[in-house]
Amino acid sequence: MSNREIIYISKGHPVNKTFEGNEYHSGIWKNLSDQLDVGFLSISGDSVANHVNHGGKERVVCYYPYEHYTYWKEEFGQTLTTSAFGENITGLNMKEDEVCVGDIFQVGEAILQVSQGRFPCVTINKRNNNPLLLKRIIETGYTGYFFRVLKEGRIKLNSEIKQLSAHPMGITVSEIHHLYFHKQSVTLGEIDRVLNLEALAEQWKKLLIGKKSQLNVGEG
Repeated sequence: MSNREIIYISKGHPVNKTFEGNEYHSGIWKNLSDQLDVGFLSISGDSVANHVNHGGKERVVCYYPYEHYTYWKEEFGQTLTTSAFGENITGLNMKEDEVCVGDIFQVGEAILQVSQGRFPCVTINKRNNNPLLLKRIIETGYTGYFFRVLKEGRIKLNSEIKQLSAHPMGITVSEIHHLYFHKQSVTLGEIDRVLNLEALAEQWKKLLIGKKSQLNVGEG
């Protein structure tokens, strides 16, 4: 495994923007920063506009793999700006298929646990002025993911990322994403296995319970 590395860190409060003549209010727009003061419920100087679908103790720190920026540039011929996905940490060697829900990392002073993959919304298209981006994010699973905070602390741009423990179930963020969105022949057993992952955030458990209900109806 290559060294995990922070490329940049970002934070910000919601702002009003305009897309295709319509105004919207969103916290996806972040500003580069030299440090993040991470608490159990939020990052100092960082907040969300939609408290139903964003924020909360399961979604304190948003991470997005820097590698994907190159992928999107090659696909769309578009150079995305920094924190284009509203992430707080943009880094290397921690892609969705390289980390598991429940894995624990020390990042600077803070101790973080992977809690869920990101469930992307259309605001990403508005943020990047690209009507095709959300569709492709869902298709590829290049969503980024969230951490819950186990120990508060400061993260700096030059902070090291150390893995403290790997979750014994070994279920990657990518695996859960594709199970929900793409797997055509998913079984109840596969869903139950993920539902038994105690570290998975409630948002994703509810999504999977809904998918399980659909399967039960279909089998009935």
